[in-house]
Amino acid sequence: MKNFNKTEDSESQWLPISDLMSVLMMVFLLISISYMLKVFSEKEKIQEIAVTYNKLQNELYNDLNKEFKEDLKIWDAEIDKATLSVRFKSPEILFNIGSAKLKPKFKKILDNFFPRFISIIHKDVYRDDIDEIRIEGHTSSYWRLNTPDSESYIYNMELSQNRTRNVLDHVLNKEVDEVLVSWIRLNVTANGLSSSKIIFNKDGSENRNLSRRVEFRVKTNAEKRISKILAEE
Repeated sequence: MKNFNKTEDSESQWLPISDLMSVLMMVFLLISISYMLKVFSEKEKIQEIAVTYNKLQNELYNDLNKEFKEDLKIWDAEIDKATLSVRFKSPEILFNIGSAKLKPKFKKILDNFFPRFISIIHKDVYRDDIDEIRIEGHTSSYWRLNTPDSESYIYNMELSQNRTRNVLDHVLNKEVDEVLVSWIRLNVTANGLSSSKIIFNKDGSENRNLSRRVEFRVKTNAEKRISKILAEE
């Protein structure tokens, strides 16, 4: 009889523990479901943003291409659809070697290009989704004969920065619309990148000529919106 009572007491002690485990399992299940719903909701929002901005990028590319398709060959320029960059590829048109002074021909190109370019970017349909317009200056890795790579990079960094600053100064001083000037000051930047993004030939060697270029790159704020969603609790 005594042994029977021990068994009964033991079972009565395990019952509350069993109930507690069931409760904990339910809590864990609810937390898991809540987390899965949150992840699913975030994924849907990110996919929605991605679709929206892919559509915006395609439409912006089409507008730019339509506007400049007759001029690109004359300017030896191209529009990169993936990066939304208008790329001017002929260094002999842009600057003298080692100089940051704009050549007269490049000034004329900019006078023709930039007002039309900024009028498209500044449209209501695009303006609020633009994060930055980057004027990027790129160089080859070469500076002067027998100059170490590390020194060449720094010299070319200064050169590329001076070039893009002069490009920005030129296009800004040509603009007369004060509202547009204010918007340009807030959204257009000059970025010297030295030889950090050189262009290579198919055989893997550096294409010095194509590496020396100026690009007008449009960045949307899609990345910021996605980061904001991920940061929300």
